Amino acid sequence: MNVKITKLDSGLTVVTDSMPHLETAALGVWTGVGGRDEKLDEHGISHLLEHMAFKGTTRRSARQIVEEIEAVGGDLNAATSSETTAYYARVLKADVPLAIDVLSDILANPSFDAEELEREKNVIVQEIGAAADTPDDLVFEHLSELAYPDQPMGRSLLGTAQTLATFDRNKLRGYLTTHYHGPDMVVAAAGAVAHERVVAEVEKSFSGFESSSAPKPSPASFGKGGSRVVRRDLEQAHLTLALEGVPQRDEKLFSLQVFSNILGGGMSSRLFQEVREKRGLCYSIYTFHAAYSDTGFFGLYTGTDPADAPEMMEVIVDEMNEAVETLTEDEIARAKAQMKAGLLMALESCSSRAEQMARHILSYGRPLTVDELVARIEAVTVTSTRDAARGLLSRSRPAVVALGSGRELDKAVTQAEGLAKPKARSLLH
Repeated sequence: MNVKITKLDSGLTVVTDSMPHLETAALGVWTGVGGRDEKLDEHGISHLLEHMAFKGTTRRSARQIVEEIEAVGGDLNAATSSETTAYYARVLKADVPLAIDVLSDILANPSFDAEELEREKNVIVQEIGAAADTPDDLVFEHLSELAYPDQPMGRSLLGTAQTLATFDRNKLRGYLTTHYHGPDMVVAAAGAVAHERVVAEVEKSFSGFESSSAPKPSPASFGKGGSRVVRRDLEQAHLTLALEGVPQRDEKLFSLQVFSNILGGGMSSRLFQEVREKRGLCYSIYTFHAAYSDTGFFGLYTGTDPADAPEMMEVIVDEMNEAVETLTEDEIARAKAQMKAGLLMALESCSSRAEQMARHILSYGRPLTVDELVARIEAVTVTSTRDAARGLLSRSRPAVVALGSGRELDKAVTQAEGLAKPKARSLLH
């Protein structure tokens, strides 16, 4: 990797990774603001702002924005998460200055045209409806709400039809001005790029952003857990479970990720082998861990026949409790190999490199090197993984949501109380 970093007077960080063998470049603007920064009356505004970025500026119409990029064979996109919003492009190396100009234009000079705004709010209302009609999306919305009650982390990024209706151009502009500040923004580029040239273009195009840091969101707090059954007339029962994980900078992060991979990270995982291969109870089952700045979210998802839901949850609980104490060296080695392969394969993509660098700067203040990341993975042991798993099971009461029909769902969610047994708690201390 050929990583170079420059911090501008505005506080904005420019980071590049030159890959001379490529003819294309991936670049974007990552901002440290997302759904968790929203007040209650701003619910959904981060996502709407992302949509409106492509709907016209004082220099370009919505059509001109996409036509200029697509005329050179490039593409534009954006994404909103709980803690970040990203706007990015992929272009040929000669068109990097154009991409930087367009990206700066949509953030520095948005027009927030009233007609475009109403149209886009309606588009998001349709998106909300689509999510409500997608069971595996809907069940996670309920799970987040149960895991992080009465706080932004537990709310859908899409907002509601009611909150969207209250947003006008002044509210959007106010939110942009409040949260899009130089010290909380990273321009990252990877591929066929020259660092000095990127810095010069960014310095010219992004000079207007505030040099003070934006306000920080309130700390997240994982709730008291519990269960919820959402009744829907569906063929399958969708079962989800959440536990409080660890933050991005926690020393246990990599060990907990190894545990998640062993438990439900692939076809060789314990849950996949036991639940699907041996018992035939489901088509899909997986676990994951999402780390944030001050909290972590360990999640599990599966779908099964409603009549099998109690057995499914019983097996899940037994496997999780059992795995904590019976992890093997072979399982640890396999999970570490999967993590290293995923890391190194991602480095073959300039888009992945740009995103990783930006996220590392927002999380750690600098990009972590490949050697550092591999070393952290290699440092994981059976002992550290068991300790991380015991902490996971004892840190919080599980939040469980079942979506579907039938009385068996009520029985299924109560099975999750078998997690965080006194055994796990006592072994932690």
